[in-house]
Amino acid sequence: MKRERTDAARNRAKILAAAEAIVADRGVGGLSMAEVAAAAGVGVGTLYRRFGDRSGLAYALIDRREREFQSAFIEGPPPLGPGAEPAARARAFLDALADRTVEQLDLLVMAETAGPFARFGGAYDAYHGHLTMLIAQVRPDADASCLSDALLAPLAAPLLAYRIRECGVGIERVKSALGDLLNGLTP
Repeated sequence: MKRERTDAARNRAKILAAAEAIVADRGVGGLSMAEVAAAAGVGVGTLYRRFGDRSGLAYALIDRREREFQSAFIEGPPPLGPGAEPAARARAFLDALADRTVEQLDLLVMAETAGPFARFGGAYDAYHGHLTMLIAQVRPDADASCLSDALLAPLAAPLLAYRIRECGVGIERVKSALGDLLNGLTP
């Protein structure tokens, strides 16, 4: 892996700090590339070369929290991490993913709607692979891959934002429904 130059790392940190401050102050809607560049003291071209666009910047802001979450379900303590029964791990995973999605909901909505398949790949593949593994352990006879997609679908940021903000559905209700679906998979 190629090491980042010291000045590039410093600029990246300044850019992300400026973007986080803008999002905290004005929300994701107030996030403009020109304002982030000005606040970070870098050129707009530097920002576009580094992140591509607003959704790329959103993913960079999401990245730290995402790494922490993935570390928790890969190597953290049970029930989210190894050591618990597969069904309990799947439930803990979906609950934690729901909370994690709500935590950065506006950034995730922006990132997931950047293109028709923007949600997929990267983190989604990690979630899908993990959940597929757990479901296959609980129900070896089931189509674990398709079931994983079905369980992850309600946690798509745009759908979750709509349910929470427009329909008044609380995240605990979503988690409870996902738990009911998981219970239906248990032999």
